[in-house]
Amino acid sequence: MEKFYITTPIYYVNDKPHIGHSYTTVLADVLARYNRLAGKDVFFLTGTDEHGQKVAQSAEKSGITPKEHCDIYAKRFKDMWDALNLKYDKFIRTTDPEHIGVVQKALQKLFDNGDIYKDNYVGWYCVPDERFWTEKDLINGKCPECERPVTKIEEENYFFRMSKYQDWLIEYIQSNPEFIQPDFRQNEVLGFLRKPLNDLCISRPKQRLSWGVELPFDTEYVTYVWVDALINYISAVGLYFDQEKFNRWWPADIHLIGKDILTTHAVYWPILLKALGIQMPRTIFAHGWWMVDERKMGKSLGNAIDPESLVKTIGEDRLRYYLIRDMVLGQDASYSLSGLVSRLNNDLSNDLGNMLARVTNMVSAYFDCKLPQPAQQLDTETLKLHQVMDKLHKEVWENVESMKLHDALEVLNSAIRAANKYIEETQPWQLAKEGDSDMLATVLFTATQLLAKVGILLFPVIPQKSQELLTALDYQGEMSLSACAKDTLVPPGANITKPPSLFPRLHLNDLRKKLGVIIKPEEQKQERFAEGLITIEQLSKVKLKVGRIISAKKAANADKLLLLEVDLGKERRNLVAGIAQWYNPDELAGKNIVVVTNLEPATIRGHKSQGMLLAADDGNSVSLLTVDKNVEPGSEVK
Repeated sequence: MEKFYITTPIYYVNDKPHIGHSYTTVLADVLARYNRLAGKDVFFLTGTDEHGQKVAQSAEKSGITPKEHCDIYAKRFKDMWDALNLKYDKFIRTTDPEHIGVVQKALQKLFDNGDIYKDNYVGWYCVPDERFWTEKDLINGKCPECERPVTKIEEENYFFRMSKYQDWLIEYIQSNPEFIQPDFRQNEVLGFLRKPLNDLCISRPKQRLSWGVELPFDTEYVTYVWVDALINYISAVGLYFDQEKFNRWWPADIHLIGKDILTTHAVYWPILLKALGIQMPRTIFAHGWWMVDERKMGKSLGNAIDPESLVKTIGEDRLRYYLIRDMVLGQDASYSLSGLVSRLNNDLSNDLGNMLARVTNMVSAYFDCKLPQPAQQLDTETLKLHQVMDKLHKEVWENVESMKLHDALEVLNSAIRAANKYIEETQPWQLAKEGDSDMLATVLFTATQLLAKVGILLFPVIPQKSQELLTALDYQGEMSLSACAKDTLVPPGANITKPPSLFPRLHLNDLRKKLGVIIKPEEQKQERFAEGLITIEQLSKVKLKVGRIISAKKAANADKLLLLEVDLGKERRNLVAGIAQWYNPDELAGKNIVVVTNLEPATIRGHKSQGMLLAADDGNSVSLLTVDKNVEPGSEVK
């Protein structure tokens, strides 16, 4: 069986995980799940980086040992990954005895081969980043990475002969275009390598720092935290203690990293592997940052978003979907709560959730919850939807393999929109009225097959909700890409059930309240109105009247819009309403509805609308507000 080994960086135990940590690990989980769907044997590694000066200082400040500090924070990461439904195969900690043993054996081998030597060192040290910098690296006398103060240090240390391998690394990168991705990151690394590569200081004297992996050839020193951390990728799969396991999984297929740690992974790491005589990983993929107000998200900047709170308020699947859908891999993405709400409502509530509700409701109403047998001869519209369905799994997998997950999700969104359009064009409610049971059965059977395929292909991203969708469709097959290649996933006679709303609509202001989001003063007046906090005077400005629908028809080139002619007593008006998904035009004539009559006219998709009708939206369907008695058109609603 083909294998797939994917890793995340191991996260430093100085705070609880934020959205940046969560994004990388969710991304790895999604890729791992897609590869399992493809039939591969998968190993997904994540974990925590637990040595170094910051850990020692934080532990001392808290009055506990460094190991106790690490235990607390490692659990926080594990708890967050459980909350996000991440199915990793190993959670490594750099305090694990097996890992420490591998680090020491690797260092001894490098020392024995003459790749480590001892020398005096003078440099500027950044404690938060645990990195030495030369004078020319500093920006305004501060760390070029985090812009915080640095300390000048002069001491004797051990060095790794990185410069020895500079020419080899340049040639290797140029000869292996898949090694560093996206490709513009490869150019970035090659640009870095145009300058002479300094040897790497890989030790810290115990008199300054005792919390680390002791050097096997000099017990007065511990190793540099980055050397310790990078080796986790090979220690986790058995290097030096389980050769069969190591041969099975190494090399890694993808090292997922943030772009801020590209140099350590694309320069330090391959040179360490080369010196140890170990094969290179296939791909190092550097993704972008999540930005807030055009600034990188992070604890030190005070703008980190808490994924724990988001999971509690919107659920893990919606957060997983947003993170994958709204970042183009390799580029930065901008986080905003309003953008999150808009994305999730449009893609999941309006399209996927609505489609599932419509299909299951109609199978329940017209066929007593039993999926009907389709007609043998298929019509043109059904054949068009079959063309979308037949290539769906291939298009999704091609995008996943190309690390274009946002495009993979857009393929699925397009398929759902095509299915909703299919429902609108075939009008199963009208087929039921006309007694065309063969065509009605074909439409609902076909839409159910598409939903089942989408459910499987979305499983890596939203596993819990996908399972709920497939359960509602009574899907009994395997979760695999090969299953999606079949024409029939849910057979006739399957017991279709009406599930609770899969994705109830989110409301921005409710979400802000739950998350404790502070609104800027200039936004408060607008937000108060949006939350419904209005005065009597403001309410009196809204004019509501009873309107009787005279006629209704579909709007040209707008699947969701209906054009209504409404009698308001002394006048007739034209309204444009986005209710075509829930109402057949023929069933609206004669209904008494509630109309906002003093709304400024608007042109919607080329059609003039002279007011707005009122409707209730429960996140699953839309229902018109009507008057229960035969009230004259034009009567005021008070």
